This record gives sequence, C-alpha cells and structure tokens, in this order.
Amino acid sequence: MGVLDGKAALVTGGSRGIGAAIVRRLAADGAVVTFTYVSSESAADDVVNEVKAAGGRAVAVRSDQADLAGIPELFGRAAEPTGTLDIFVCNAAEVMVKPIDSVTEDDYDRLFATNVKGPYFAIQQAARVLPDGGRIIALSTLNTAMPGPGISLYTASKGALEQFVKVAAREYGPRNITVNTVSPGATDTDMFRDSNPPEARAALVGITALGRVGEPADVADVVAFLAGPDSRWLTGQNLRASGGLLI
Repeated sequence: MGVLDGKAALVTGGSRGIGAAIVRRLAADGAVVTFTYVSSESAADDVVNEVKAAGGRAVAVRSDQADLAGIPELFGRAAEPTGTLDIFVCNAAEVMVKPIDSVTEDDYDRLFATNVKGPYFAIQQAARVLPDGGRIIALSTLNTAMPGPGISLYTASKGALEQFVKVAAREYGPRNITVNTVSPGATDTDMFRDSNPPEARAALVGITALGRVGEPADVADVVAFLAGPDSRWLTGQNLRASGGLLI
C-alpha cells in the first residue's frame, strides 16, 4: 500500500521537469493525480502513460494558471476521481531572464499574473475545497535567497509566493491544513538549461555541497514528504531542496 492510497492530488504545470516528477512520485505513492499543462498535449500524454505503465492513475487537464476564471472548474475536475481533493501542489511558473532596464509593463503583468496572482487565488480555492488535514505545497526557488542579475521579476514573484504560504499556514492551521514551500536549487530541467549557460551550470556544481546539479526526482521526493502523513508537524516552512547550494 502507498502512503497516499485513496487520496487525490492536483499539480499545476505537471507535463515536464519538476512538475512531471511530482506527478509520477505522488501517483507512485498511491494518489490519483490531476495535473495541468498549457501548450504540449503530447508531453502531458507521455506523463499520463508513464504513470499508467507504472500502475498509477493520472489525468491531464489543459489549464492556464493565469486564467482565474478556470480555477473553480479545475479544482472540481481534480476532485472527481475520488469525490474529494486532499493535496494541492502549486508548481506552474514562468521564468524571465531580462535586465531591469529592459523589462516592460507587459513583461511585469504577464509574469505576475502567472507566478503571483494565479497561485494566490489557487491557494484560496484549495483551502475552500480541501478537507481538514489537507496539504498545500508551493514551489518557489532558491533564487529568492540567492538572487542574480536578470531575474528581478522571477525572484520578486516567488518571494511573494513564499509570503502567501506563511500567512496561509497561520490562517488554515486551525483546520490542520499544512501549507509549505519547496525551493529547488539548480535542477536539471528545460527551464534551468534555457536560463543558464553551461559555464554557469559548472560554477553551481562547484559550490554545491553534494557536488552535482539536482534531478527533478530529488525535488519531487521532498514534495512527496510534505504531501504525506509524516509531515504533519511542518507548516509555514520553506524547505530548500538544493543539495547544499545554500547552507
């Protein structure tokens, strides 16, 4: 038996990278996992088929996190397989690498719609539908503690998300709903490779205590811990899953 048998989970942005690894891990632990994607139906289908081949259950739903009107329907669909929703993982995000001097108002609005406004109201909806004892987990980034040039909007948006989580943990604690953040360090995903040249990757490996770039499964395992029963006494925390990039 898996520790999440009988549970239903919703993961935003689950068709690739860390999100896909989270879908696979929660399904392996027994949860029925609904996950969202925006553009690549084929990538989403691949994840569904991988989960099915491993004996799990996953459902892909096209949904844009920045579209607030679709949030109630999304959560409703995620609850359909079991009649309830127990776990919400807010993973979807957009990265933009651009110096402050080049950022436009449209850039700002688009990134904050996806990384701040959407997650805020998704967390709100999660708290409305989760039973007592539910789990809310948000994915942030180690860049909020180690900011660099060109990522002002990204780090600011994730910093806001981290603050939402802290307040939500206070507000939903009386219902025994835990709300936590996982902040990956350098992790081998398309997003990481697109945002960092090879020399930056090598430099990050050189200052990481465990001497390598993380794999999506490394982060998914931390998320799975927070989704399961053994994390019952953790809330309002930011677990930095970085292999010791920041100590």
